[in-house]
Amino acid sequence: MGRTEYYHAPKAPKANTLIPASNMLVVDDQGAILLQRRRDTGQWALPGGAQDIGESPAQCAVRECQEETGIVAEITGFLGVYSNPAHIVAYTDGEIRQQFEVVYIGRPVSGEPTINDEADGVRWVYPDDLHTLDIHPSMHKQIGHYLAGTYPYLG
Repeated sequence: MGRTEYYHAPKAPKANTLIPASNMLVVDDQGAILLQRRRDTGQWALPGGAQDIGESPAQCAVRECQEETGIVAEITGFLGVYSNPAHIVAYTDGEIRQQFEVVYIGRPVSGEPTINDEADGVRWVYPDDLHTLDIHPSMHKQIGHYLAGTYPYLG
């Protein structure tokens, strides 16, 4: 299923759903951040996705990280809650979602970066190299709060 992201776009469609999702900002011992390149947008992002019934937001973040990157991570902290009515994601099935993400900080426990159905690239990126990648502004915001130490973010 395809998707189009709108970020502070006056012509964005009106949201018709709000789905809880969780992201994981995983940092290795050398300070590199785990990113995936989304197949649906081509942009680099933190691993994350929609929460399933029967799981907590933290369980969702751990599951999504492993599914999307091949890395098993454990949670070490809380980055924040990110929900922006001006960040809209329109899916080809007609769902138009307002962003709502609970974001955790984690460290890798096991696994190797592995591509999959959702990500055609998975890699560790040092903060100084982030500017070389196409990263959505919402992900830049989350990563920026981590790097600046300005968390938890409760937006």
